[in-house]
Amino acid sequence: MKVLILGAKGQLGCDLVKTLAQDAVVAPARADLDICDFGQASRWLTEVKPDVVINTAAFHKVEECEEKPDRAFQVNAVAVGHLARACAAHHAVMVHISTDYVFDGRQCHPYREQDAPNPANVYGVSKLAGEYLVRQGCPRHFIVRTSGLFGVAGASGKGGNFAELMIRLAREGKPIRVVADQVLTPTYTRDLAQKIKELVRTDAYGLYHITSSGQCSWYEFAGKIFALLRRQPDFSPTTTAAFGSSVTRPAYSVLEHGGLHRAGIPDMRTWWQALEAYLTEKGHLAGTHAKAA
Repeated sequence: MKVLILGAKGQLGCDLVKTLAQDAVVAPARADLDICDFGQASRWLTEVKPDVVINTAAFHKVEECEEKPDRAFQVNAVAVGHLARACAAHHAVMVHISTDYVFDGRQCHPYREQDAPNPANVYGVSKLAGEYLVRQGCPRHFIVRTSGLFGVAGASGKGGNFAELMIRLAREGKPIRVVADQVLTPTYTRDLAQKIKELVRTDAYGLYHITSSGQCSWYEFAGKIFALLRRQPDFSPTTTAAFGSSVTRPAYSVLEHGGLHRAGIPDMRTWWQALEAYLTEKGHLAGTHAKAA
């Protein structure tokens, strides 16, 4: 199987390249394939002739999306729509990565694939628009909604991920305040890449919620990081309101995995098991009780 991966330098893209190494993987740098250059993207598909195109590229800085909505929609929707049509024209399956932020977070039980989206910010609206354009433009598609990604490569454009930020702040001895009223499922990109690999080997096209198992607040996530590292920083909970963000974020965005179950694909391990594996892979747990992944 020949696979073209867009956004291959990001944390999910890097793990997809590793996970799909036994396939014929083509992973161009952004300088060589800009998703917003429609002619360039089409030429790559013509030359590579991929069986599967995996799009992990996105404008995902939530605050900047509010300030630059045109850019958010150009990257997360318009370019995605053109890519979907190009995939269909070249008879390629499209895999598109979306987000839990398509939901407003007002319910208190996991969101199913069948639940109606209602995004509360520009990022969520632009990603939902991208989903609709994939469905319209490429019949053979997988849309994968996920949540709270952390991976060894770090988030492209964000300088790392939440776990690395917490570790850095603890090392610097700074007071750490983390919101306790936003509940989600942190997801290890290595595990997510494996599930995408399993999914693309089926013809069960459609929408999927894929995250690690379990749920926690960002505060609980940070607490587990510090517990595994045996650190005791100046660490306390805060609220979203007190944090003072200008962006509305879902208070609850846990995703149910009904689509995976229907496809006969088992759940991923829990977020805390995945976190321990991640910290080991990064070398943060060297010499401790942790076991390698």
